[in-house]
Amino acid sequence: MDSLILWDIDGTLVYMDRAGERALLLAIKDLYGRDLGAELPVDLRGRTDTSIARDLLAFLEVPHSFEEESRFRRAYLEHMPLTLPTGKARILAGIREALDAIHAHPKIHQALLTGNLKEGAKLKLEYLGLWDYFEFGAFANDSHLRDELGPFALRRAKEKLGIDFPPERVFIIGDTPHDIACGKAIGAKTIAVATGSFTVEQLAALHPTHVFKDLSDTRALLSAVAA
Repeated sequence: MDSLILWDIDGTLVYMDRAGERALLLAIKDLYGRDLGAELPVDLRGRTDTSIARDLLAFLEVPHSFEEESRFRRAYLEHMPLTLPTGKARILAGIREALDAIHAHPKIHQALLTGNLKEGAKLKLEYLGLWDYFEFGAFANDSHLRDELGPFALRRAKEKLGIDFPPERVFIIGDTPHDIACGKAIGAKTIAVATGSFTVEQLAALHPTHVFKDLSDTRALLSAVAA
C-alpha cells in the first residue's frame, strides 16, 4: 500500500534562525509602535501562526477582529523576505537526501503539515530550495488549531493523488509534542525527531511511533515508513 508522509517545517526540515520570530517583532513595532526586544512573549514551538498572532494581539491589548488579524499577518509576511537573509538559516542534517529518496520512491508520497501560514512556508522553503518537493499541504490558513490540520491534509491527498490514505499509512514527522498530538488526533503514525528544542527523551515520553535523534540515516527513515 502507498504511504503518505506529512512534514513539519521549522525544527524538522529546516533551522530558520528565528527568521519568523524576528519578522513578527518587526511587524509589531511597525503596526503598534511596541518594541518587545529580541524575543516574543509567547511560545512559538509547534504552534500555528494564526494562534500565535491571536495571542500576540491579546498581549498587546489590540482588540481582535478578522481584519486586524489579517493586517498583522500581512505585515509579518512582508517582513519575512527581510529577515531570512540576515540569519543563518539552513537545511537540517539528512533532509535533502531523505526528500530525494522519498520523491524517487514509487509508493511513498510527501506533503506538508505545518503551523506556518502557506505564504510563510513558501517563503522559508523557497529560500532554502525545498518548496518544490511538496505538491500540497495543510497550513495555519486552514485552522488555528494544529490538531485540526490532519483532515485538511488527507482531503488534499485525495484530491491531488486520488488516494484515500488509511491512518496506518500516514506518517507525521515533527520535532515538538504538538506534531505528535496532531498525528494521534487522526490516528496516524508519528515520527518524532529531536532536531528542534525537545530532546529524544522528552519526545519519547509522549509515545510516538518512532523517535530519531536526527534524520541523517535515510535508510532507517524509509524502513520506518515502508514497513
